Amino acid sequence: MTPNRRWTIFFVLSLIYILVYFYRVSLAVVAGDISRELSLSPADLGRLSGILFYVYAVAQLPLGPLIDRFGGRLVISGCGVLTTIGGALFAAAASLEAAMIARVLIGIGTASVLMATFTIFSHWFSKQEFGRVSGFMVAVGNLGNVLGTVPLALAVSAIGWRSSFVVIAVLQGLVTLLVYGMVRDRPPAAAEAAGKAEEETVGIIAAWKEIFSRSDFLLLGVLAFFWYGSYLAVQGLWGGPYLMEVLHLSRTATGQMLMYTSIGFICGSLIVDYLARKVFRSYKKTLLAGQVVLLLFMSGFLGWGERLAAGVLVGWFFCIGIAVSSGIMIYPLIRNMFRVRIVGTALTSLNFFVLMGAAVTQHLMGIIIEQMGAGGMTARAFHAAFLLPMIGLAAAILLYLPVKESR
Repeated sequence: MTPNRRWTIFFVLSLIYILVYFYRVSLAVVAGDISRELSLSPADLGRLSGILFYVYAVAQLPLGPLIDRFGGRLVISGCGVLTTIGGALFAAAASLEAAMIARVLIGIGTASVLMATFTIFSHWFSKQEFGRVSGFMVAVGNLGNVLGTVPLALAVSAIGWRSSFVVIAVLQGLVTLLVYGMVRDRPPAAAEAAGKAEEETVGIIAAWKEIFSRSDFLLLGVLAFFWYGSYLAVQGLWGGPYLMEVLHLSRTATGQMLMYTSIGFICGSLIVDYLARKVFRSYKKTLLAGQVVLLLFMSGFLGWGERLAAGVLVGWFFCIGIAVSSGIMIYPLIRNMFRVRIVGTALTSLNFFVLMGAAVTQHLMGIIIEQMGAGGMTARAFHAAFLLPMIGLAAAILLYLPVKESR
């Protein structure tokens, strides 16, 4: 019964993770509509997008110990209620301030989902299975990226952005109920053995001290910061305005282009664990190789991407998604670095860097675009803004090169 049960749990958790991804990237498609309706400048739009990730990142630190102590099921369910409320408030927002409050609630609500899910997986799947199942989860979650591109663009054209977000809020509430009713933190045998030596209670401060005292963890955190910052710079916010303002694509065509990045991420997530085990024989080497390729493709936002034919443009965005998928190797790397009792805290601590990368990058890029574009979104302003995550990613790759991989 356990094998079937664990894949049922995987399916239910994947549904709520799809919605997490949707909220991360959905502003890219509706940025123009929201900016016009709420009278937002590029810097305002950057703050509105970034606030979700700032809150999400800060929430990682207390959520890790809560997950380890109370279990992922209860934490995800409680946070899901906050996401539902935040989604409904966002749909009704009449000002930047109201939209910011809604995004704060969404940020807190979605913050626990992936790391709590991975913590649950650490009990239901072996270490050897963890890399594969985590890759599958990220691949399925990226359907939320797809949902936030063409389908969202079509929905906005048909019923408006507010009604579209109301529908998502309702779905969020329904899936939250599914998680509470069907997910279990660990198999029955493991639950009975929870009081054994390996499952002793670890204090929050002691766990953080063990995690943050490791230089390999901190350097991986820096790489995670710029990996996800680079990705969300494209997929989460500024890729949409770049395609519409610089390449003059329609909203639907922009959604389609961003969808190819999501599809690339999905495809890469399905094979990256195989590449790590059979080709590179190393999670670290797979991660670094993919990040170098990502850096090369990101350089297209400095100008050469604008000279590509339409068909080649599709391939460019698809390849960005493929390269980005290598970043999920940070999770099995962390799983191998720490004992299972504090793996929830370790994963959320790493995810602090991941989400801070998204928040800081999108925010600072908005400021750069506003300053360099003299109030408009010019090609020159986008070129300058995209240099920020690229320089950071290059430095992070060099810093992580000498780190020894835990096995």
